[in-house]
Amino acid sequence: MTKNQLRRRLLFRKWLPVVGLTLSAFVFNTSEFVPIGLLSDIARDFGIDEAQAGLLITVYAWVVAMASLPLMLLVSRLEYRRLLLAVVGLFIVSHLVSAVASSYSMLMASRIGVACSHAVFWSIASPLAVRVAPRGRRSTALGLIVTGTSIAMIVGLPLGRVIGLHAGWRMTFFYIAVAAAAVLLLLALIFPKVRSDNAISLNKVPSLLKKPALIGVYLLTLVLITAHYTGYSYIEPFLVQVAHLSEVWVTGVLTLFGIVGVAGSILFSRYYDRYPATFIRFAVVGIAVALLLLHLSSFSFGTVVALCVGWGLAITVFNLVFQSEIIRLAPQSTAVAMSVYSGIYNVGIGSGALVGGIVCSDMSVAWIGYVGGAIAVAAVAYCFGKLMRLLIPSSADR
Repeated sequence: MTKNQLRRRLLFRKWLPVVGLTLSAFVFNTSEFVPIGLLSDIARDFGIDEAQAGLLITVYAWVVAMASLPLMLLVSRLEYRRLLLAVVGLFIVSHLVSAVASSYSMLMASRIGVACSHAVFWSIASPLAVRVAPRGRRSTALGLIVTGTSIAMIVGLPLGRVIGLHAGWRMTFFYIAVAAAAVLLLLALIFPKVRSDNAISLNKVPSLLKKPALIGVYLLTLVLITAHYTGYSYIEPFLVQVAHLSEVWVTGVLTLFGIVGVAGSILFSRYYDRYPATFIRFAVVGIAVALLLLHLSSFSFGTVVALCVGWGLAITVFNLVFQSEIIRLAPQSTAVAMSVYSGIYNVGIGSGALVGGIVCSDMSVAWIGYVGGAIAVAAVAYCFGKLMRLLIPSSADR
């Protein structure tokens, strides 16, 4: 074996833990997103309307929001490899319960179990990826984690929807459990022991609240993610009922939504450190514009597809940018800062799904973009009026 071959093999081994986390992100986010593609089927099976089925998204998100910090307080001193394996194990068991759910309440209970595993996983995933990645490759490691999220949109959500359409939505949850079991085996084989030297304690929270830039990121995330999920939670019925797309094309559009996320991850890893302001502006404005134009775009197949492509790119960039900013702004309290961020993000998801459900019930699914867009405009105003001044002056220190 030549020296170059040996060097490449060693480098590959160094990246394996990040790859394992990326695959974990894929299965976790497939599970989080997949009810969006199955809302109509779940509603029909249990004899409820789509807004009530949408509570699966709302309750899931709010459990993550409420449980993230308390659960991390309980487990923060555990060695990270052991914690990661336990979290994935809980995820698998909860999905097996979803697969045999005989009632809506049983399905809801199983989703709460998944939400608890999600709360811990996303509190540790990004900080852990940074720690196990090769030296100097933080942005690349974060990009890979979010690529797992994008691939969940590209493959996981559409595939879960196809399985649900042909074999029933329960089988979708069963196959997610199978995929998670494979990931669990891989993690057991390749993930190193990582000492928890950033243990969470409540006395770290007040120090975070003294950082205006960090509070600004939290506030922007809450408002903009509420806006995003007001529309995105009900994108499947919107595309069917308003844009009049076939089931096949709905799956295709959801796939495209994720494909552009991979492009966003690549662009982020290459250019974010040089052009942070450009990425922030694109993400925030892009989500707002996509929501405001959603209904208008539905009158043409080409425009609704193009809009969803731009929307998918904007939300991916948003997720990458602000996870990176959390890690940068709280280097000594990353786990607690990310735990709070995960909770706030999921308050936004739950609030958006709830607002979107109200719009669908009391107005029309056609209005989800306008209502979400109005919320997003407030986020744009805050970002440009205050937050950019807090974030960008310090970017020179990166």
